Amino acid sequence: MSHFSCEDEALLQSMLRQLLQNVKEKITGAPSVECAEEILLHLEETDENFHNYEFVKYLRQYICSTLGSVIEEETEKCTSAQNQGEGSGYDTLVQHVTKKTRESKEYREMMHSLKNVMMVVVESLINKFEEDQMRNKEMHRKTKKEQHSAYYTDNCSDSDSSFNQSYTFMNQEQLQLLVERLDPAQPKEVRQEAMQTLCSAPPSDVLNCESWSNLRKHLTMSLSDPDSTFSDKILRFYAKTFSSSPLNMTREVYTSLAKHLELYFLSGENCVPTISDGIDITNPEIIRLLKKVRLLNEYQREVPSFWIRHPEKYMEEIVESTLLLLSVKHEQRHLVSPKLLDPVYFLALLDIKAVWFKKWMHANYSRTVVLRLLEKKYKSLNLFPFCSLWFEQLFVPVLHCGNNQKTFYSGQELQYIYFVHSLCLLGRLLIYKQGRNLFPVQLENRKDFISLTDLLVLFIRFIYCSPTCPKTTLTVHTGNYSPAILVTEVLQTLCDRTECATECLYSNMVIDALLHPIHNLLNGTEMYINCPETSLIHIADILARIAAVEDGLSLILYGGNMNSAKKDSLTAAHTIVQFTKKLLDENISVLSGTEMLPALKGAFIFVCRQMYGTCEGLQVLIPYGLHKSIADAWKKASSLSERIPTPVPGADSISSGNQESQNIMVWEETLLDDLLNFAATPKGLLLLQNTGALNECVTFMFSRFSKKLQVSGCERFGYGVMVTQMAATSPGAVALQRSGFIKALITELWAVLECGRDDLRVTHPSSTPVDPIDRSCQKSFLSLVNLLSYPAIYELIGDQEIPNKPEYSLREVPTNVIDVIDRLIILNSEAKIHSLFNYEQSHIFGLRLLSVLCCDLDTLLLLESQYKVSQVLLNAQKENIIESSEGPGNFIIDGISVETNHILVRINFMGGPVERILPQRVLNKGTDPYPWPMFSSYPLPRCYFSEAPKKADFRQDSDLNKLLASLKNPEKQPVWIENCRRQFCKIMKAKPDVISGTSEYIPSPPPPPLADDANVKNESLSSVQQLGIKMTVRYGKYLNLLKDGAENDLCLVLMHCDKFLKQQQTSVQSSLRCLQEGYAGYDWFASSVFLIMSGEREKTLTFLQQFSSLLISAFLWLRRLHVSVHLPIDTAESGIHPIYFCSAHYIEMLLKAELPLVFSAFHMSGFTPSQICQQWLAQCFWNYLDWSEICHYIATCIFLGPDYQIYMSISVFKHLQQDILQHTQTQDLQVFLKEEALHRFRVSDYLEYMESLEATYRPVLLRDMRNIRMQST
Repeated sequence: MSHFSCEDEALLQSMLRQLLQNVKEKITGAPSVECAEEILLHLEETDENFHNYEFVKYLRQYICSTLGSVIEEETEKCTSAQNQGEGSGYDTLVQHVTKKTRESKEYREMMHSLKNVMMVVVESLINKFEEDQMRNKEMHRKTKKEQHSAYYTDNCSDSDSSFNQSYTFMNQEQLQLLVERLDPAQPKEVRQEAMQTLCSAPPSDVLNCESWSNLRKHLTMSLSDPDSTFSDKILRFYAKTFSSSPLNMTREVYTSLAKHLELYFLSGENCVPTISDGIDITNPEIIRLLKKVRLLNEYQREVPSFWIRHPEKYMEEIVESTLLLLSVKHEQRHLVSPKLLDPVYFLALLDIKAVWFKKWMHANYSRTVVLRLLEKKYKSLNLFPFCSLWFEQLFVPVLHCGNNQKTFYSGQELQYIYFVHSLCLLGRLLIYKQGRNLFPVQLENRKDFISLTDLLVLFIRFIYCSPTCPKTTLTVHTGNYSPAILVTEVLQTLCDRTECATECLYSNMVIDALLHPIHNLLNGTEMYINCPETSLIHIADILARIAAVEDGLSLILYGGNMNSAKKDSLTAAHTIVQFTKKLLDENISVLSGTEMLPALKGAFIFVCRQMYGTCEGLQVLIPYGLHKSIADAWKKASSLSERIPTPVPGADSISSGNQESQNIMVWEETLLDDLLNFAATPKGLLLLQNTGALNECVTFMFSRFSKKLQVSGCERFGYGVMVTQMAATSPGAVALQRSGFIKALITELWAVLECGRDDLRVTHPSSTPVDPIDRSCQKSFLSLVNLLSYPAIYELIGDQEIPNKPEYSLREVPTNVIDVIDRLIILNSEAKIHSLFNYEQSHIFGLRLLSVLCCDLDTLLLLESQYKVSQVLLNAQKENIIESSEGPGNFIIDGISVETNHILVRINFMGGPVERILPQRVLNKGTDPYPWPMFSSYPLPRCYFSEAPKKADFRQDSDLNKLLASLKNPEKQPVWIENCRRQFCKIMKAKPDVISGTSEYIPSPPPPPLADDANVKNESLSSVQQLGIKMTVRYGKYLNLLKDGAENDLCLVLMHCDKFLKQQQTSVQSSLRCLQEGYAGYDWFASSVFLIMSGEREKTLTFLQQFSSLLISAFLWLRRLHVSVHLPIDTAESGIHPIYFCSAHYIEMLLKAELPLVFSAFHMSGFTPSQICQQWLAQCFWNYLDWSEICHYIATCIFLGPDYQIYMSISVFKHLQQDILQHTQTQDLQVFLKEEALHRFRVSDYLEYMESLEATYRPVLLRDMRNIRMQST
């Protein structure tokens, strides 16, 4: 800018003037100069056109030419430094270059030059502005002299100044004179001159003048002036008023315009077109009318944003004037005379989707007024045109689509626009309760009333069919104005709102209407459906949304009968699954061969998925074998995708063949996703396993999980529940391992536990953890707890040694469960300790995990037998003793030693909540922070034992004697069984402690045939069983139930049972570890019976042999059905026990029905009731209940039936309800359920509750429990 010429100055002036003109509104609206400066400083952030201004472009070019070389030079220096390892990222580069550039000599010179030039330009602009102002004043003075009246001036200049516009302020006399001149009786020239003056006056002055009421009447009448120029000026005045005046003023202008339009349509003098004539929008009269309606509609859209700041009466005036206008109807003088167009047709033409009404109904403040007026005054307002038209068979919706702008709308098109507007308006009305209360309404010119349900049924009929008319007159609707799409959008909105869906959609009539075309297609009834594939997809979408909600699902599954325990009738669910199977088999001729068939199949499978993803829904769908049909379709799609050739570089990517292959792959993934969702329930997981697609489904799930994709549009909580369900079974755990899911989980754990984020470690060092499990690791910890059930643990680490490497690299990251145990739990070498960055935090994490795992007694026995965890922990405690010259000193009390002490007590001594005392994990304040004694060798200190229970003599109890007498003389009649049940329930409710010690009063029977010890000489027990025997005997001696020598008797009992049950096993071919050898866990039920029989071997064996013939043995005695011949071969080969796919399945189903809050808590936690129940039931509640309650549990199931095992579990959840809800909030539900005993739970307290469950659910439960041997999956 060293050579700054006059031309440059003029150019900069024009550029700067352009910028100021564009930001004028923002600057003039600022309350102070400081605010105006602030607006200019942040203009780039607030003005989307900032970079398009010529002045900004000029500055950018000038800066680039002046500083470009400096920036390039500094950038090259920084880049070379980064290549040598000195830099640290893009942000640092930008900051450095910016700093150096601003410090350069060129920058200072540029700023100095720019400042000088701009001062000259701005000073010139200011001078120009002052000249303009002087010129304006002079013109104003001349004008006043020339005109005989002193009220008129335009004050608008032709100057280039951007500050040259202003209003002419008037006094009351001038305004009064203006009103008189606007009287319609005045000459045209006088009125036009007055109108010109009015447009230049401030709207606030005009609206506040004393003569406004007369002026308003004059303007309303003048809007009908034949001179379009004059009426346009009135509309401009109205528009200016709307944009610059408050509501208390604009409401009068709005009501004036609405009143004019009302009179316009009611007057017979105006040429209002008829429906048959249509609308030609090039007609000048129509153009004038549309301008008025458009101005009205624009104000309707804007006014909701500010009318809450004003009194309600103002808003009520606006609403009432609008409804009054829309209620205008032309009376037909003759039956054959054509119907004239009403105002609503023109409003619909300009706002087809009724955006104005949507905004009016958004806030409760305005919605209340609108609905109150509709109910009291305007309930007859014709908002239901399509209802009348449907009944009269006049409605033929037509929509012509094209790129050219339309200039003419035919009568049919206007009817359709009216229909769309009313449909959108009604859809918004139905969302709110007061809107729904308007029904029933009477149809126009008819005696019929239409109810809310009738309206919804009509909505649904619009999806799939049209009124009776020739097919040739129908036009395929495309875009957002298709009747099917519009109605579907309304129904989707209703579905997504619980209260709306309950009142509108959850009725048999609505469901029947949705299923009507499906019934016809299934029955082969001829029916014309407009675009059948698209219509059916819309119907499937609505059905899926209904089924995704509990009440809607019950309606689809059971119809009006919400009791799931009663016999199924042919409800909507049966129709849907039958249709889905026919679609998969391509057995519907009307739909076969269409391009949209895969999408249609997927839509209806998704409806079924909402059902079979729940326990109750799966029960209804199981007989149809849908899982097999989906699996067959997947296998077919998979074989087709394997034939797809490998893409060749450079080939046409949009060829038809390539598109077809992509469609096949999408279809294959859709089917995998549908199969995967069977894993949401225990029984569904069994079905999925038997399809042979479990591994592929888990791999697909992991790929979506890695990408953080949503499960589906109806699922909110991710894949947590499915993963936990799978981890509760052996095949599921193996599939998770093969997919890479477990590796990814452990890698993520190691990253947060040991590594942290690389980009934050230096700038933001992690805080010292306060909790034993730091918040950053909590998610990984819970994921591992969910994953490591006993079936999973056995498959993942069974018969595998710990690495115990002599050296571990700091970069060596664990990838499997064995590595986690090796690196975090069993730290038995200096190499392992030194390999951890955060030794204490990581080791406490591992110990906490071990504590949770060892609550499953089978897992404890496995870890103890393979890795001697108790000895490792004792050795760690020995090393934690302070050595002194006088000998061993005290233990060092820290987080690790406290956690280790807790685990040692937990794994060494068994017992219920009263029988054992576990040391706390927290330190107390004061001189003795940890009062619990630590130890480094067994036996445990006595303080961890409660006082052993004493045996009571109930020999004289009359009720007990009656029960024992009945048992000694069994009969086969049902009366005898019922008497025994009744007597047992009476004792349990009144004197439950009597039941715990009845076995010794039963005489010893003769030894059974299997009790010959010579038969089991060649049998051997695994190390897990041997450890279990020791734990059982130790517990039995504490309870004073066993004597010396009991260990040998229990060994013989278990060997006899093994030999006896092996005779009933079938041979299976499986890679699962749990099926390759004997029963994987310990026989806790046989051990419980051994303790009940006080260690008498013959009594125990006799009982077990006789007990094995009862149905209850399949569910109480888990060892009984291990690879049993009594199960179908596919069930036996699955590795999934009936305790899981039957008992646990029904526990989840009943829990959802009886304790919905508890069920929801599990779902939100990503944990499943089935996994914890499988653990409780497998070990017969050992360590969770005291011995007396364990006896009550076993006796209750034997006396009252196998279904009481399910009722017992539901009772436990009912007992724990408040704790479960609390621990869901603290996000440690699974840890609580696994670690905590069931405090204060007594079976007798819940016996009446269990009897009430029996009355409701027994028929279904017992039927399925009996059918496990015949159930074909």
